[in-house]
Amino acid sequence: MSHSSDSSQVPFAPHPVTAAEVIPGDLIALTPGDAERACWYVVTHTLPETPETIRVSLRPPLGGTDHDEVLGRDRRVISGCRRLDVGAVPRLVSDDLAAVEFREGDRVGSLRVVDPGADEVSYVRRWGVWHRDLDGGSGDDVLTDAEVRGWGAAPVVGVGSEGLGAGAETPGAGVGGGGEFVVRHHPRPERVAAAGGPRRVVVTGLGAVTPLGVGVDELWRGLLDGRHGIRELDGEEFAELPVRVAGTVPVDPAELLPRQAARRMNRAAQFAVLAAREAWGDAGFVAGGTRESGLDPERVGVSLGAILGDASVLVGGDRKLRDKGPRGVSPLTTPMTVPSQAASQVSLDLHITGEARTVTAACASGTEAIGAAIDRIRYGRVDIALAGGAEAVVTPAIMASFAAMRALSTRGLADGSSPSRPFGRDRDGFVNGEGAGVLVLEAEEHARARGARIYCEAAGWGLSADAHHMAAPDPSGAGVALAVRRAVRDAGGHVVDVVHVNAHATATVEGDLAEAGALRAVFGRRNVPVTAIKGHLGHLQGAAGGVEAVATVLSLHHGVVPATLGVASELDDSIGLDVVTGAARELPGGGDLALSNSFGFGGHNAVLALRRVG
Repeated sequence: MSHSSDSSQVPFAPHPVTAAEVIPGDLIALTPGDAERACWYVVTHTLPETPETIRVSLRPPLGGTDHDEVLGRDRRVISGCRRLDVGAVPRLVSDDLAAVEFREGDRVGSLRVVDPGADEVSYVRRWGVWHRDLDGGSGDDVLTDAEVRGWGAAPVVGVGSEGLGAGAETPGAGVGGGGEFVVRHHPRPERVAAAGGPRRVVVTGLGAVTPLGVGVDELWRGLLDGRHGIRELDGEEFAELPVRVAGTVPVDPAELLPRQAARRMNRAAQFAVLAAREAWGDAGFVAGGTRESGLDPERVGVSLGAILGDASVLVGGDRKLRDKGPRGVSPLTTPMTVPSQAASQVSLDLHITGEARTVTAACASGTEAIGAAIDRIRYGRVDIALAGGAEAVVTPAIMASFAAMRALSTRGLADGSSPSRPFGRDRDGFVNGEGAGVLVLEAEEHARARGARIYCEAAGWGLSADAHHMAAPDPSGAGVALAVRRAVRDAGGHVVDVVHVNAHATATVEGDLAEAGALRAVFGRRNVPVTAIKGHLGHLQGAAGGVEAVATVLSLHHGVVPATLGVASELDDSIGLDVVTGAARELPGGGDLALSNSFGFGGHNAVLALRRVG
């Protein structure tokens, strides 16, 4: 809506003049009361009516329709000491909203055109209702279609300088003969796909190896049933540790792979290959890899996150060096130690030659690896990618280090409940864990051309850094909030579109509070269902983002949010979020985005945004 070119020059010292003194271009208020409530008009024309009166044509300074006032020559009016270009003040009339068929993305604006300093009050239609701020934290400033249509009908409470309900006159209603408000409908712009623009990325396959078992079905059933996979570490190497529980995979992955191949993989790589094979088959591809599936191997990539991969290989090599000397160290020690082994082994196993990348960003590694793969597909580098994370760091030294940091829960398994209690009032630290989670990401046109089943859209991702401490989170949560907002924006969405958050929530006091504060800052009073699955699994480190992304995809696909384990009636009151507890909950409507959060030592923050389809 156009404003006069001189509208920023608002007078601050109005003074009375007679009607006989005004000329076209003057900014006047008809009474002192009008001046006090910022009700001004531009004189567009003057004409003697009688020897004692003048006919004055007036138009609101921000645009509107003209109306005439017949004033006595000696009538006192208030001059704003400002002359405007009449030609720059547009003629505007309110749109008839009763005749408009509203659509998603439409905008309706109301401008108090008699106030030179007024700003347009604007609402956008999203999910069948009208929002004043699509990315704000208030859930109160929302209108229905009927309320918006009422803007053109009087008399109802209107939109003033502070928004709806501020006590101003009705938008669009006649005030002073010319109308104080102009209400305009702005249809949603037509979307035209740009040639060569970013491609849409979808999820077509899932794979997981977790403490709940091997396979996505074991993971999902365990989440819905409220089971956990945290176990006692009974090896003698753990006997002297102060903490001896961890989320360990209940089967030996080497037994599920050909013996010769398994001998050349570390434990994390074994997890990754098993999860990748499951995801590959779930996406509808043929076992064996790219060639067997009729794919160009150069158009497929791998992107996996890991912090260390498998720390036990290096520890074992060091022990053999001390016990047996240099000849006792296997030549496979180095290639099996590097964190990139999982990505390379998936590439080897499925004959993927497009790329095999590894992301190391502390506990955000898996999520960042998925985000990187999204961009590689978006911009045409590959058409398909297996993305996620794999980790196997349940080793004595790592456990001892975490315990020395006082980061681990010291609660055992005696009472039968999970010692990992995200957002719980009595939480006392995380539980170390292992596993892998892999998604098959695919360009949408590629997936649809082959008739693939689509779980959801991998819509966007966001990164940030706390720059606060080498291990502790920034208690303000500012970095986390930034990553959340960036993920939503990258997905082409708004905060009002988010219907679910799979929280990082490690069950550390400081970490949970920082994440909760960040989510409150982003969502405000909106009750977005939040769940955390580390009570079921423990903290899978670099694999956490991959496995939690799998769980978030399943929540969108099935329309169900699993409950957070361990906090049924003991939720920390200071969290201030709508944490799903007790039983699984149906995914709400009124939006289409779900977020999966991952945050790591050193201030690494990564958030994945997934969008439900169909």
